[in-house]
Amino acid sequence: MKIINVVGARPNFMKIGPLMAEYKKYAQIEAVLVHTGQHYDEKMSDLFFRQLEIPEPDINLEVGSTSHTVQTAEIMKRFEPVVLEHKPDVVLVVGDVNSTIACGLVAVKSGVKLAHVEAGLRSFDRSMPEEINRILTDSISDLLFCTEQSGVDNLLREGIAKEKIFLVGNVMIDTLLRNKVKADDSNILYQLNLNGNDFAVVTLHRPSNVDDVVVFERILDSLEVIHNTNLRKQSVLIS
Repeated sequence: MKIINVVGARPNFMKIGPLMAEYKKYAQIEAVLVHTGQHYDEKMSDLFFRQLEIPEPDINLEVGSTSHTVQTAEIMKRFEPVVLEHKPDVVLVVGDVNSTIACGLVAVKSGVKLAHVEAGLRSFDRSMPEEINRILTDSISDLLFCTEQSGVDNLLREGIAKEKIFLVGNVMIDTLLRNKVKADDSNILYQLNLNGNDFAVVTLHRPSNVDDVVVFERILDSLEVIHNTNLRKQSVLIS
């Protein structure tokens, strides 16, 4: 069985790692890894392949950055020849980025079965491009692998046939467990002069959070309030 596995952006890399490792246990599976190049610079792409010990992609479409529409179309245009050449039994996509829906569409239009890992998750906010990608990918997939029961429930509510849906757990947890020893051995806290209790990590990558100056300022103000509140609590405990 030949499976083309698609990744394109940082969130995908952490999902595909455990799958690529698992394929090695089965001689009957030929796994091809395609990187669309949606995320392409060293810190958003190459770094993750090295740290997560993901094999180098067999094919890199090198699509790069552009608008959602142009990027999706360009991925489809570049991925179709790959499918026609390799003639896979299954195309497997993960997550909810533009690469997910673009390669999913090419697969089904080429008569190839489509598997979606992390299916059924919903924010119920259609202003998010990712939400559109999720809904459309799930609607055309032949195999839908869910990380949690809510995903199964959402798919059934949307009319997806029960026999297509599988509750399999979260590959992100597999990635966490595979890299726990490496994380425990990391000296990054020492490098940043931090201890394990006096900092928090915040990610604000969604356009709805960072593209609107007013919204972004409110988030920063909220973080400052949380920070000051915690300082006061610590001061009370010390006194």
